[in-house]
Amino acid sequence: MTRPMRRTRLREVDRIDVPADERSLYLGIDPGCSGALVLIEQDGTFVDHLLMPVIVQGSTSRVNGAAISAFLRGRRVKHAYIELVASMPKQGVASTFTFGHAAGLVQGVVVGAEIPYTLITPNKWKAAVGLRGSDKDVARSRAVQLYPGLRILDTKAKGQAVADALFLARVGLGIH
Repeated sequence: MTRPMRRTRLREVDRIDVPADERSLYLGIDPGCSGALVLIEQDGTFVDHLLMPVIVQGSTSRVNGAAISAFLRGRRVKHAYIELVASMPKQGVASTFTFGHAAGLVQGVVVGAEIPYTLITPNKWKAAVGLRGSDKDVARSRAVQLYPGLRILDTKAKGQAVADALFLARVGLGIH
């Protein structure tokens, strides 16, 4: 007579060590020539960032789509969260065109990489984080609290772009 098999419970593991190139990643993008891209894991763990790469053409700066594509190549990006931008009042025609060109190029690279994406308005992500009506430096200060070891946040303009991209990804994932 055979004894019935004893059921054993699998114990949960806090985190399985998965090589970085095999993890599912989520991308937050603050578009524009002074923006940034940030990769995080589903739990909000910071993975990597890229300050928006630009090419200067005469007196105009343009986003370098090839550099963004190279940054994303080989990464398992499950979803991207891109800030839905629009022209601002009293913004000049040339700067509006440059900003729109940058936002469109970034979105095009994401589509070309076959990464699903969601556009998030600034009002939506700022409200979710509790920053509605606040200046950009408040977002950077909050990001420093959440990611104290992330040194890029110590710099004002670049840190603000990375903070915005971090919060876009976090809000997209429902992490506030």
